Order: sequence, then structure tokens, then C-alpha cells
Amino acid sequence: MQQSTYNKYKSWLVSAGIAVAVAVWLASGQIGDDEAPPATAAATATSSESKNAVRVRHQTAELVQRTITVNGKTAPARSVALAAQTEGRIDSIGAERGSNMERGDLIVRLDERDRTARLLQSEATVKQREVEYEARLKLKSSSYVSESQLQEAVALLEVARADLTRAKLDLDYMTIRAPFGGALQDRAVEVGDFVKVGEAIATYVDNRMIIVSANLSEFDAHHVSVGDQAEAQLATGETVEGRIRYVAPVADEATRTFGVELEIDNSDGELRIGGTAVLKIPAEETLAHRVSPSLLTLDDAGNIGIKIIGENGLVEFVVADIALSTNNGVWLAGLPQDATIITVGQGYVSNGARVNAVPEDDIDTAVAIKSGTEAND
Repeated sequence: MQQSTYNKYKSWLVSAGIAVAVAVWLASGQIGDDEAPPATAAATATSSESKNAVRVRHQTAELVQRTITVNGKTAPARSVALAAQTEGRIDSIGAERGSNMERGDLIVRLDERDRTARLLQSEATVKQREVEYEARLKLKSSSYVSESQLQEAVALLEVARADLTRAKLDLDYMTIRAPFGGALQDRAVEVGDFVKVGEAIATYVDNRMIIVSANLSEFDAHHVSVGDQAEAQLATGETVEGRIRYVAPVADEATRTFGVELEIDNSDGELRIGGTAVLKIPAEETLAHRVSPSLLTLDDAGNIGIKIIGENGLVEFVVADIALSTNNGVWLAGLPQDATIITVGQGYVSNGARVNAVPEDDIDTAVAIKSGTEAND
């Protein structure tokens, strides 16, 4: 009877045993948790402390000369549009496009037509009017010629002289020459073309002197004057020096910037014109810190700056005011004279956070001691 009862409830007993075993196993886990929190808390504290630890460097600002760096472009010092001053047909070409020329060199010549004949006619007319004037002047003294007749002779003589001047100029205008030493940028006519007065002939540029033009901010323009020495780095990698020849007295209404031009000697004609350039102008002396460009970071507004430890021990973001840029780093103005700069970990801390600042000197000392101990072992 007992055996049959056991067989009847065997499945229930097995299920109950499994349930009891699982309950005991879960209970054993809860019992072990009483001692776990201290270890977990310690690990959390260590992790938090590790995340908030940054490496810093204490340094003092040095006196440097700030350099104004702006992007610009090169252009010829002068560019003129040559136009016909008399009408006629192009008879000959004196220079091709791109040619280097000296002052007075022939660019184009018009056909002479009857210009020489008109000049000779004007000269003859002037001689005739001079003789008539001299004759009336003599008769005037004998009262054979009135004052009005004498003045008529004077007027006719002056008209003849004016016609002679026009004839000479017309003959001179048939040749178009280089106004100064430079290069023929473009020519709009060919042999056989007929041109009228005022019609475009050529574009001529002064490539012996180059200017680098750029725009300065309101603050920077205050530190730049005509005659200052500056340099420009061309797109080709060349660095050239020159003199500031122009600073705009009034700011551009759209950009609120002041135009500036750097004049560069290019007598040999080796430098090409029209490319981009970086203009570097020495400005005032200021206190600045030299740092690696890798220490620069961005704030939430997208401004470039650097993070330091303020007097209250909190992280401060200072917008970068680059006073000078060299191969050895950048010089930043606007920081405290004695600053604690975050050199490692600046990307993991935010402005206003309290951090564990570890000086670089302490880390270097620890590494040196460790290296010495390993060597002794």
C-alpha cells in the first residue's frame, strides 16, 4: 500500500525537491551579497577617481611679439586698360600676350593714312597766320589796321596752332606703347582690325611689383601702419618679405574689416601673380604661453581653446588667442601669467568640473624611480 502511494506521488516529490534545491541556491547568493558592496564601492570609487584624474603642467607666460596671420591673395601692383585715342586700322603688332616689356615698347601701331599730310598742312597754315599777324601788327602802328583786325589775325593764328597740335597728337596716338615696365596680360585686337576712339586695345600689368591684399579685423587693424615690414607665404611654399603700402581708413560695410596691402619687389619676374598667400604681420608684444597644438580642444559652442585648472581648482576653458605660431608650437595669449594647463585628459573633463590634477613632474619622478629600481634588480 505504501509502495503504491509512493509511486502515485513520485513526480510531485521530485518537483518539490528541485524547487527546494533552487531556493537554497538563490538564498546562498543573497547571503554572499552582504560582504560584496564594500568591494564594489571601492572599485567604483577607484574608477571615478581614475576618470577625473588629469595630467597638468605649471608654466609662466613669456613676452613674445604677436603675429597677425590672415589669408590673402596676390595681385599686380598696377593694372591698366589701354584704349585707342584715335581711330584707324591695326597695321602691326609689337608684342604678344604674356610678353615682358619696358616703358615705351611698342604694343600695336595703327595705319598712318593721311596723318603726315595733315601735319604738314597744319604747319604751313601756322606759318601763313604768323606772317599775316606780323603784317597787321606793322600796319597797326601806322593806323592802317584797326584793333579788331589785329585781334582777328591773333585768333586765326591761335586756331592754326591748335590744329597743328591736334595733328601732332593724332600722329603720336597711332602708336600704343607700354606705359611702364611690366607685362602684356591680354590684347584685344589683331592686324587688320579697325578701332575707334575709346575702344579697348590691351590689358597691361605691372609684374615688377606684387601686392598681397587681405582683410584685417577691427582689433588687428589698430596695430598695422603703412611702412611696417611684413612677410607672406605663397601657395608655392615661398616666403617673401615686403612693406605695408596701404591700410584702409574705413572698414568694409559688409564685413567690418579693413583692407591691407603688402608690397613685394619682383624685379626678376620669378613670382607668379594671382595665387593665394598667407600674410603675416608683426604686431604688439604680449605675454603668452607656448603649448603644443594637440592641447587645443573645442567647447560646446565650437570655439577653439585650451583647458586649464583655475584658482578654485575647477576646469576652465579659455578661448585660444594665438599670438604666434612656430614649428615648436603655438603661443597663446589671454591665459593667466602663471597657468596650470591640462596636458593629458582634457578631452574627458568638462568646463567647471573638479578633477584630480597630477603634475607632470611627479609622473616623471615616479617613472625615473621605477626605472632605477628595475635597473638595480
